[in-house]
Amino acid sequence: METKTILVTGGSGFLGSHLCERLLDRGHEVLCVDNFFTGNKSNIYHLHANPRFEILRHDITFPLYVEADEIFNLACPASPIHYQFDPVQTTKTSVHGAINMLGLAKRVKAKILQASTSEVYGDPKIHPQTEGYWGNVNPIGPRACYDEGKRCAETLFFDYNRQHKLRIKVARIFNTYGPRMAMNDGRVVSNFIVQALRGEDITVYGKGEQTRSFCYVDDLVEGLLRLMDTPDDFTGPMNLGNPGEFTILELAETIIRLTDTKSRIVFKPLPVNDPMQRQPDISRAKESIDWTPTVPLEEGLKSTISYFQKLLEK
Repeated sequence: METKTILVTGGSGFLGSHLCERLLDRGHEVLCVDNFFTGNKSNIYHLHANPRFEILRHDITFPLYVEADEIFNLACPASPIHYQFDPVQTTKTSVHGAINMLGLAKRVKAKILQASTSEVYGDPKIHPQTEGYWGNVNPIGPRACYDEGKRCAETLFFDYNRQHKLRIKVARIFNTYGPRMAMNDGRVVSNFIVQALRGEDITVYGKGEQTRSFCYVDDLVEGLLRLMDTPDDFTGPMNLGNPGEFTILELAETIIRLTDTKSRIVFKPLPVNDPMQRQPDISRAKESIDWTPTVPLEEGLKSTISYFQKLLEK
């Protein structure tokens, strides 16, 4: 395989660190760019000794002048707690960041992949969600900084493709979990596991009837790599996620069983604009990149629980 120089923005984050690892395993040179707002240096400590790995502290809302053959644009807070902490900065990261990374890709003639999100579908009116669905998003709600920021980033990617013939890929990532999730990110899997391991009440919003589809991080990264390797005329967008659908209550009960905790489930009001359904239609991924998730939920949860157990023991 040809050795490439690959830039990963958000490279010290949950997904980014796993992606950097896989790219190094493939023999590439990897430049990890992160401002460490939500990324964590501990996620990439084990990569420091690799001579093909480099770290640059940088905020992509400012231009970046480096050389790269390919760019994976993963930089953006991705959990409600983090992206609502500074919503203006979240929108800037999605929009200004996309403009800066697209500009860089144009200058150095790099291929570029945008890590978009299932949140572009909002609270969907169709189920499961296909890439042809335009979404049902509240543009002025508390989640809009992320939802609309990512939607605008997709617009920019496709306009750069049409106007400048830039080689783009757009992945719409559904709920992903696994080791190196942040303990305080407010996502349902990490929340439930940490609460269960501490013996605290497990917080379920609403009646727990809302559904989510959970993809293990190794499966998701494999999908990103395969999408990047597709021919230049294939742009996406492409759903990447696990089509297995579970209610939030089912997830809580599974984690209680796997951790053997004495935690109780407590119910609280639903957050504003929280989607009731999430399930990807991955027909396009199956057909175009021969990709289907392979890690069952319980197997992935066991690895994730083990990771958090070690963190809590420190």
